Amino acid sequence: MARKAVASEITTSLEVWLLNQRAGTLWLKDGELQFQYGTLWLEQPQAIALSQSLPLQAEPFGDRACRPFFSGFLPDSELRQRIAQQCQVSRSNDFGLLAAIGGDCAGAVNLVVGDQVAEADAVEWLEQDQLSALLDDLPQRPMLARRDGLRLSLAGDQDKLPVVFDGGRIGLPLGSRASTHILKPAIAAVEGSVINEAFCMALGQAMGLQVADAEILRTGKRQVLVVRRYARHHGDDERWLRLHQEDFCQALGIPPELKYQNEGGPDLNACFKLLLRATRPNAPQVIRLLDAVVFNALIGNNDAHAKNFSLLYNERSPTLAPLYDLLCKAVYPTLTGKMAMKLGSKYLFGEVQERHWEQFAKATGL
Repeated sequence: MARKAVASEITTSLEVWLLNQRAGTLWLKDGELQFQYGTLWLEQPQAIALSQSLPLQAEPFGDRACRPFFSGFLPDSELRQRIAQQCQVSRSNDFGLLAAIGGDCAGAVNLVVGDQVAEADAVEWLEQDQLSALLDDLPQRPMLARRDGLRLSLAGDQDKLPVVFDGGRIGLPLGSRASTHILKPAIAAVEGSVINEAFCMALGQAMGLQVADAEILRTGKRQVLVVRRYARHHGDDERWLRLHQEDFCQALGIPPELKYQNEGGPDLNACFKLLLRATRPNAPQVIRLLDAVVFNALIGNNDAHAKNFSLLYNERSPTLAPLYDLLCKAVYPTLTGKMAMKLGSKYLFGEVQERHWEQFAKATGL
């Protein structure tokens, strides 16, 4: 059986694992997060930093430096509130939430309670009626919080679930098993969201953009979108291994609650500067991000904020990760038409003219 998460009120520290090795320790001090890289990690010639915002150093990082990265693994908004209630911790308690659900996070980070990694490495395969029951239960138990053997976390404000998918069966990853796909049920307030997102993802691929693979599956009477996790790959023994990644807010040291530009979050200028600084050669990555900006604008993906772009640490230098969360929101009159990041000086795409594209190009150095 997997090692059970200890209740957050008696957990004083979390071991931070990266690429199946202990990278450091996260702990609370006077109610604030602190993180420090481990000595053995720093002594490795191949050691990499957790984040562009957390460079390798022996000294510990305080709350202001490390909270944006670690809180970036947690769900947002009302979804976060429901998970907090399920785990019986405050919604503002990042550490308590990470202790409860921070086992299988985005990329290659695992947060382990105590000094042992979960022993179990298995899959709980689900029959169709079991999967349907879990999906019915998901709004009341997001990420299946507090279910034995599971500590799953994804950022965002939509109900979704990390799963293992082998092309025919869907299962839950137990213990240290890496999930391979993300299961996304329909969004209740967004009619046809599964078909909408599947179409936008397929359209991006058809236009030659690097986009995460996605397909629609039917379980019972509902359709769900199953998205392949690009931060996973097959090892030599055919086991799924994790790749490291971080979203742009994490890389820029911006807390997830400030992901929108009008709330003080990153603008397009900051996103392009990040690529210029972090990637080598950077010209191909800059062109890919430019294509993504144009594509999101044209399909009406108004919610393309900085957490919807990521760096993928797959080779010697980071690259822009494949695109994800591509959804035409402009088609819904009840949703805001305001874009997450300005084009030039405009938040509304309908007001963007040639001169605003020129302002954008000048500000980003294009």
